[in-house]
Amino acid sequence: MKIVILTGAGISAESGLGTFRDKGGLWTQYDLNEVATPEGFGRNPQLVTDFYNARRANCAGAQPNAAHNALARLETALPGQVTLITQNVDDLHQRAGSRNVIQMHGALMSALCASCGHRWPAPPVMAVKDCCPACGQPRARPDVVWFGEIPYHMEAIAEAVETCTHFAAIGTSGQVYPAAGLAAEARRNGAQCTELNLEPSEISRVFQTCRYGPASQVVPEWVDSLLD
Repeated sequence: MKIVILTGAGISAESGLGTFRDKGGLWTQYDLNEVATPEGFGRNPQLVTDFYNARRANCAGAQPNAAHNALARLETALPGQVTLITQNVDDLHQRAGSRNVIQMHGALMSALCASCGHRWPAPPVMAVKDCCPACGQPRARPDVVWFGEIPYHMEAIAEAVETCTHFAAIGTSGQVYPAAGLAAEARRNGAQCTELNLEPSEISRVFQTCRYGPASQVVPEWVDSLLD
């Protein structure tokens, strides 16, 4: 058995971290063209830095929920057989105990030098003129993938999806590519595909099995079914 799990914002919603697309989500509170694009950062780096400082503080105060814990338990029970790909930039999977985590959209708790590409742990509050510890240039930015940028680790993701026997998408809308195309790719390669979501996603037809409800309920139940 080789399991690939894709998680989206829905898995962290019960931990108090806002989703982008739900009513009251980040889409409705901010113009993401201003706070989540390279162009927005170029126009107003202070606004973007403040936005991610607030998100970092929110993340630091959150705790993994039962869904995160269940996935960590699955990885522990099946060593070497579970790859977790997340669209989320929070660190709740890691804090729950998951180790084989691919953060395709980057990490809130990391800073990136726009000049030399060096990464380092982000301070709780980043400043616009923070200098890179490697090259000394004042070119620090959040280590997150903005709209219009290429997600991280795409080769590793493609290899995992091409060779998996089971694929699950958890708490994802199915609207953001390339993540939204991973389930179809896994199914074409013969994987058993399962959707675990609060409600049907935009791509629910791709999945042979669907379970709907809060992530803290349906994810532990699915993990139990695999381990049984």
